Amino acid sequence: MQDIVVELRDAHRGFFGNPVLKGVSISLRRGRIHALLGENGAGKSTLINLISGVLQPDSGALLIDGQVVRAFDPRAAAAAGIAVVQQELSLTNSLSVAENIGMGAFPRRRFGLIDYPELARRSAEVLALVGLDVAPATRLSDLPLGQRQMVEIAKALYRRPRVLILDEPTSSLSAHEVATLSTLMTRLRDEGLAILFISHRLGEVRKLCDQVTILKDGTVTADRPMQGLDANEMVRLMVGREAGQLFPPRPPIPPGQRERLSVQGFSAGRVRNVDLVATGGEIVGLGGLVGQGQEDFLLGLFGAIPATAAHARIGEGLGDSRPFRSVHEAVSAGLAYVPADRKHEGLVLAHSIAANLILPTLGELGHGGLRRPAAERARVADLTKRLSIQGDTGRAVRALSGGNQQKVALAKWLPREPGVLLLNDPTRGVDINTKREIYLILRAVADEGRLVLMSSSDTLELTELCDRVAVFREGQIARILSGDDITEEAIVAAAMSDPDGEKVA
Repeated sequence: MQDIVVELRDAHRGFFGNPVLKGVSISLRRGRIHALLGENGAGKSTLINLISGVLQPDSGALLIDGQVVRAFDPRAAAAAGIAVVQQELSLTNSLSVAENIGMGAFPRRRFGLIDYPELARRSAEVLALVGLDVAPATRLSDLPLGQRQMVEIAKALYRRPRVLILDEPTSSLSAHEVATLSTLMTRLRDEGLAILFISHRLGEVRKLCDQVTILKDGTVTADRPMQGLDANEMVRLMVGREAGQLFPPRPPIPPGQRERLSVQGFSAGRVRNVDLVATGGEIVGLGGLVGQGQEDFLLGLFGAIPATAAHARIGEGLGDSRPFRSVHEAVSAGLAYVPADRKHEGLVLAHSIAANLILPTLGELGHGGLRRPAAERARVADLTKRLSIQGDTGRAVRALSGGNQQKVALAKWLPREPGVLLLNDPTRGVDINTKREIYLILRAVADEGRLVLMSSSDTLELTELCDRVAVFREGQIARILSGDDITEEAIVAAAMSDPDGEKVA
């Protein structure tokens, strides 16, 4: 089989006596985009780590170009042309875009000095390849999350790989960036690259991929061509049952709901003069291309960045009609915020699951300045049961899967019963079942008469979960959609149109 570049054959791998992969085989071929699907915890990350040399199989074999390899490590994987773009970025914010792209493979001049002009030239080439119009000298910290994701992909392509592994590469990208990446993947496949594509967005998988391998509980439930395989069957093979209804019913909002948000002329970050009124009982989505002001709007409401407004009453209200000046003010007024970057902004990774769950309510659980361990344990037990959070709560939260980490980031706020729950891409990079659990929680929060305001890069969430969608463009709300008007076409049209409704070229 001359076209097989990498093959994992009957691989077993466990940790501390617990099997994670149980006889898994997969072949990555030149000129093919191969999907790898499975719930969080199914074994996808372990499989990637075996192929990239981070881990060694307990038994089974790894073959490169038909030859069994041993003592395989990341350096040997890179030499074999295997590049991995992880969901969690491996970039350094304090360095330039070019320095991040070339890290570990800098062009050199005499005496081993870095050839910065050559680095800038090569970086510009791969930046153009991924459709990212930024200068190589730009500091990485100045870029939004979606553009940093594209830099990560450019870093992988800089090394001219034969095998490219993409782990949830579109989870933080705008619709335009997703389209650019899709075109790039197709081009690379046609040029003979072998691509392994991991995504929870089944529409992307069906559109892009030629072959699919599906894992459930560390075993392969399907390894077959994509043609003829629909989304429902893929979900059944991942979770062991029919997909059912992913989104909860969207009931009509009862009349007389309390106003939870009213802002006029609201400005924060790149947001300028936004007007929005929302009541309890609503899930209001913030749509549009990534980086158009949705995140700044949420952060401004939460008092995390400076904001101004002609009028602003948010949550319980302060009575003086102004934006919050601090996060403390916002939390005191009944707001909660779940960020998109759970690892760096939503959780304290080194602390235990239990410590993260009680963090926002730690003061309430104590008495006279003393902690009450029994009350804390009861709170943790209630939240883990309520959200089906798996794992020993004494372990560091970093040990959890991405889906369980996201549930912790959300669950910790629920005991405060926030009147306004602000969410930034709440299901980024989580599996189908976890998504549904989060959707059910959000709908329950709204049904209790509270307001959910969520930004999402997943158009399906906006169309199927939200009662209204405010589409942002260039820091302003281009259009507010409701009812039957909430369609993917309408969201894209509003995001790509000028204020008079003319399409932008």
